[in-house]
Amino acid sequence: MRLLRSTWIRAVLSVAILWWLSTRLDMAEAVRAVFSVRLPHLLFVLALVGLDRVIMIYRWVLLLQASGVPITPGKAADIFLVSSFVGSFLPAGVGADAARAYSLRKHILEGGEALASVVVDRLLGTLSLGVMGVVGLLAWTSSASSDWRVLAVIAVLIALSVGAFWADHAVKAVLADRAHASRPGRALLRVTDAVSRYRGRGRTLVTVLFWSVAIQVIRIVEAYILGLGLGLAVPFSYYLLFMPLGLLMLLLPISVSGFGLPQGVFVWMLRPVGVPDEASFALSTLIVLTGLAGNIPGLLLWLRQDREIL
Repeated sequence: MRLLRSTWIRAVLSVAILWWLSTRLDMAEAVRAVFSVRLPHLLFVLALVGLDRVIMIYRWVLLLQASGVPITPGKAADIFLVSSFVGSFLPAGVGADAARAYSLRKHILEGGEALASVVVDRLLGTLSLGVMGVVGLLAWTSSASSDWRVLAVIAVLIALSVGAFWADHAVKAVLADRAHASRPGRALLRVTDAVSRYRGRGRTLVTVLFWSVAIQVIRIVEAYILGLGLGLAVPFSYYLLFMPLGLLMLLLPISVSGFGLPQGVFVWMLRPVGVPDEASFALSTLIVLTGLAGNIPGLLLWLRQDREIL
């Protein structure tokens, strides 16, 4: 029930943001722009989305293998794809992760390892966004060092992602002894201990981080190709600058299926380079829709198996 209420709150927030945007731009023109995207560009992006999913599955399999989780790559791929589909109807960012951890927990005995693999996957994904944020800042302006606010946000993002691998020390220091014995306390300790064990798996972490950065580059290229398909004359270097923030908005659990706040951020970020709001809204909508298209294999798998995950 708590998750249901949370989803409803995020749905209302998404609708409210979309309504606010509709009062400030021509929605009919924005919808026409969505359907005006050139077909070759759209098909190329859909192919990149498929590649994106393959790399994401491979990245997670590497983490599972490093922790000794007894599961085949095929089964891991099934869980990932079905959970991604289910996550389309849950809060953005955390919905698919929660479904993935829950489904994996049904197949292995150690729940801490199941959740830890998903947490580490997300941490490295967030860290890769920080890396791309630095790249984008350097690519767009030669005076990046003077924009201390942006660099500060990126530095905090990276610090939190890296620091999470030492969260076990913080949890043990902060929780009282009685809390250690409680059910939530034991669960938290199991997860943080499982995450901490990845500190000794440096080669795997570096490999997964590399593929995480590759995924972010692919997603930035997807946005750039969609922009070309819409006729936007925005240089690729600017996509390197604003897309990490846009992707971060898509990860935050403040929207459903990525609709709402991310569109507002895209409109705001593309105004400085002269992109009409309707075209910015169309671009952000196409990014969300092509991402959802990548969940179709999960839908087909879900239709063929137990639907208990919902």
